[in-house]
Amino acid sequence: MHPRPQVSAVIVTYNPSLDQLGRLVDAVSPQVDHLFIIDNGSSGDIEGWVARQKAAIHFTALGENYGIAYAHNVGIGQARIEGSDYVLLLDHDSLPAPDMVARLVEAAEAKRAEGVRVAAVGPRYMDDRQRNPVPFIRIDGLRLVRGTCDSPKAIIEVDYLISSGCLISITALEAVGGMCEDLFIDYVDIEWGLRARHQGFYSFGVCAARMHHLLGEEPIYFLKRHIPVHSPLRHYYHFRNAVWLYRQSWPRTNWKIVDGLRLARKFVFYSLVTPPRLKHAGMMALGIAHGLSSRMGKK
Repeated sequence: MHPRPQVSAVIVTYNPSLDQLGRLVDAVSPQVDHLFIIDNGSSGDIEGWVARQKAAIHFTALGENYGIAYAHNVGIGQARIEGSDYVLLLDHDSLPAPDMVARLVEAAEAKRAEGVRVAAVGPRYMDDRQRNPVPFIRIDGLRLVRGTCDSPKAIIEVDYLISSGCLISITALEAVGGMCEDLFIDYVDIEWGLRARHQGFYSFGVCAARMHHLLGEEPIYFLKRHIPVHSPLRHYYHFRNAVWLYRQSWPRTNWKIVDGLRLARKFVFYSLVTPPRLKHAGMMALGIAHGLSSRMGKK
């Protein structure tokens, strides 16, 4: 009989709502073997707050904002020291269901038993502001396929998973490498998922695993859809990192084409619809220019 896989959770914080963070800690701590909080230079006393919690938390203060990728790599390194088999990445504004980790581990181990080289598995997440579960995404040919969980037991192959709620195999991390720190924020999860797939590791969405997560700022309701919106600075990183990724040799050509068309539509939409429109347009254009010239890191 094989021992139960060990799971470490890594929560990255940056000026979090302590109420939200507390709910997350209470929800995830009973589900994992180790819990790490990596703080990316928050202005509040996160360390003092951690000291008052009942859960056993390993806290690391980075002192300044080094970006999500760097913080993830710090947490992943600590999970490896603890001998974990999997690392669960979480944003402070996520809230996993009580059985989410068990469902994810079960799916990952089932795929491994089938001989699949598992990169990561992730939950079906709900952003209540968008009024519907967000689908799992993959690109087939020149078509964007949205997996919508027709069966609650379905396990859906995807190109990548959002980082929050993503359960990553330490074996895959050792083979593929960690997160790309030059990206700082945005496309970090996409880049890693595509890099893992290029090296023969597969990612899956697990319909039985559930999580609440807030994606972006308040969505805009447009043509009967709730569309997530970010700040102009986040749109800078989004466009810069996307363009940089298209310039790499290893992502599939069809993926670059389809994602590039989506990026172009986003540029038009955010430039015309999202206030302040000129600020959004300018930051996205600057991101494209920096992506083309490989001007990376923190802006």
